Amino acid sequence: MTSRSLLLAFVVLIIIAVSGSPRSFAAPQASDIPPWLQAHVGMGEGKIAPVVLRRARALYLKKMSEGAVDNPCYFAMDATRPSTSRSGRLGRRFYIICEADRSFRAISSGYGNGRKLRGANFANGRRCAKNFSNAEGSKLTTGGGYVTAETRTSFKGYYRASGGNRPFLRTFLLFDGEGDTANARERAIGGHQAVVLRWRCRFKNPKSPYADEEGYVPYGRLVNYTGGRSNGCTTWSPSDSEHVLAIVEDNPTTLYIYPESGDIDAVAQAVRAGRSPARAGLYWNADCLRAIGLPKFWPKETLEPIIAQWRASLPKRKWRPLPICRSF
Repeated sequence: MTSRSLLLAFVVLIIIAVSGSPRSFAAPQASDIPPWLQAHVGMGEGKIAPVVLRRARALYLKKMSEGAVDNPCYFAMDATRPSTSRSGRLGRRFYIICEADRSFRAISSGYGNGRKLRGANFANGRRCAKNFSNAEGSKLTTGGGYVTAETRTSFKGYYRASGGNRPFLRTFLLFDGEGDTANARERAIGGHQAVVLRWRCRFKNPKSPYADEEGYVPYGRLVNYTGGRSNGCTTWSPSDSEHVLAIVEDNPTTLYIYPESGDIDAVAQAVRAGRSPARAGLYWNADCLRAIGLPKFWPKETLEPIIAQWRASLPKRKWRPLPICRSF
């Protein structure tokens, strides 16, 4: 029996376990998870929480049975975990699971930083995420199911490196979602390396394939924000990004991000009532829950009008070209 056949054999069992309740919090049965993978389940560093694995696996097997994906690996992310551990190391909350070769890898990733506006404060701290939303312009993460789509590589500018100035090209992996995540493309939500080029000036380089009509190219400083906050996208370190992109190149797979809106509301309700989420059968990383107090999901119907009003209040900016570089 092939690896694909073995995976598909689990489909019926998994779908029965979660049918009618995609946000079920029941712990996975031992028969659902292969023993080698069960060893990676838990609440500790580098482990994956039971509910996160169960849902990620159910999404993957469902899409496999539908013929939407045929990749031997799938992804999961636990956005309730901290960006750094107590020891100061990068927190590992993004998971690469390849059941065909029995491999499991936990890596760091970023979550949406949000905004602080006059009408609403939905900004997230550097270590733990409190706010989530599917609103366009919110810069927040939305939990739920995604399927990886095509990639787009764009030129961001030049930066100083050994041997001279080099072009910085960043590849963006698009996500297609459903339910709360259905507007992923509209929001330009996807995955990329956690590196940005901060523009400082422009210099003449007419031989560059990226030069503008006047022969100029932007120049700036690379900023690595691995493990920190993002604009709502999923971000990885440069090396981890290469690994992730290699897995999905011309071969889409699934990504499940926890928590969904129902999880957030349920945990918040339990905390307000003075009940322990864990005792109520709910999951949230305990360290981050202590740090944020109450998590909150902002539906797009609530948040988008606030964002639109804020944008309308901004003064119109006149476009000005970057200054000419005097030195590097």
